[in-house]
Amino acid sequence: SSTADNYARAIVEGVRELFHETGLGGRDVGEVLHGTTVASNAILELRGARTGLITTRGFRDVLEIRRLRMPRLYDLAWEKPAPLVERYLRMEVDERVNARGEVVRPLDVAGVERALDRLLGEGIEALAVCLINAYANPAHEEQVQALVRRRAPELPLCISSEVLPEIKEYERTSTTVINTYVMPIVQRYLAVLRDGLGEIGIAAPLLVMQSNGGLMTAEAATRMPMHIIESGPAAGVVGAQAGARRMGLGRVITFAMGGT
Repeated sequence: SSTADNYARAIVEGVRELFHETGLGGRDVGEVLHGTTVASNAILELRGARTGLITTRGFRDVLEIRRLRMPRLYDLAWEKPAPLVERYLRMEVDERVNARGEVVRPLDVAGVERALDRLLGEGIEALAVCLINAYANPAHEEQVQALVRRRAPELPLCISSEVLPEIKEYERTSTTVINTYVMPIVQRYLAVLRDGLGEIGIAAPLLVMQSNGGLMTAEAATRMPMHIIESGPAAGVVGAQAGARRMGLGRVITFAMGGT
């Protein structure tokens, strides 16, 4: 059964029971392949880290403006989902890099320091940085990163040029924010799971299912948790397919029911 206060405990207890029933032990485990809904649960339940955002002046409201596309174009009652970062936790700084990567206006370092001080004063638990056209030239984001590392070295931090160095500011900003929002939760969860597996003698590599059905190391997942948002559902499909192949079943319908 799930242990909502500590999802990792249920996994460790389940494996411990399996060892007891079969006579196997930690040394018999070659690798641990893990699918999890910890990140998606945090987003759906709005239980992620209290996240701040530093962005270029004039782009504070990108998360709310979004794109022109909407799921129900003519539904006047439809409302956009609330952004994961509230407006008072989104700070603007002066800087400008054009689409060719040329610096048009240097970064206002003092402005970054003021923005960081204000966000820290608001009690943020993580910080996302998304400056316009950083995909073409990450220099200003890297300056902000270095400043934050000096001023608040323990603060979880993501910059868009590392998370998603692609054109289109909404996609880059929202992805960077999501990565930042779930990072502390995923880091804590995987650390507790790794420790719990160690307690029952499992020293094998811990691999986490990605949303695309592939695998990544637990260490990579703590840095880029955006890749495991749909980890649980993807793992269900991949696992069911593997099981069906072993049983020689070519046509299978699977059904996964979450407990959230």
